Amino acid sequence: MSAPLRLLLVDDHAVVRDGLAAIMQTEPGIELVGTAGSGEEALAVAERRSCEVALVDLLLPDMDGVELTGRLCQRHPGIAVILLTSVADPQRARAALDAGARGYLLKDSGADSLISALRAAARGETVLAQGVAKSMTRDNGTHDPIGSLSLRERDVLQLIAEGRNNAEIANCLGIGETTVKTHVGNLLAKLEVSDRTQAAVFAWRHGLVKSAD
Repeated sequence: MSAPLRLLLVDDHAVVRDGLAAIMQTEPGIELVGTAGSGEEALAVAERRSCEVALVDLLLPDMDGVELTGRLCQRHPGIAVILLTSVADPQRARAALDAGARGYLLKDSGADSLISALRAAARGETVLAQGVAKSMTRDNGTHDPIGSLSLRERDVLQLIAEGRNNAEIANCLGIGETTVKTHVGNLLAKLEVSDRTQAAVFAWRHGLVKSAD
């Protein structure tokens, strides 16, 4: 039997926090390791209790969720942070992804969809609310840099956006890790981005990755 997904909930509204906690505590395979009502409290809980995924409100009393995301990811590189908000703002979503978040979801998400997103984030995938993902794609305009990529480079880019490492990409595509590294270097150069995170953001902006329902 696999270990449960260890979850931290962060929201300054007690009714929201308690409601989410009630849902998660009845879900098999999820262990709620802590809750917090502020960014500083969340950082303190994360220091005391190991967690895989943090579900974070965008608007907190002492810092916004994007800042908290950056600080959590810096202190705990393995953590998957998902922003949960009522604000469907593609610019905030981009900022969250740039800070290291694995997702940006809306508070009107259904419980099943939210739980699926938590599990996906724990696997290293990136999840975005459908409306936000579409807005990011529209905001990209008519320029299509994807045309410069080979079909194999597009495959690699999509897998990067899903959170796969080089070994996993090699296994998925049936090629060697050295070849994967070559494709990654080529696509970063063609897209004029400096790292895999920026490449993943690019893929989301261009609609290359399936969004969460």
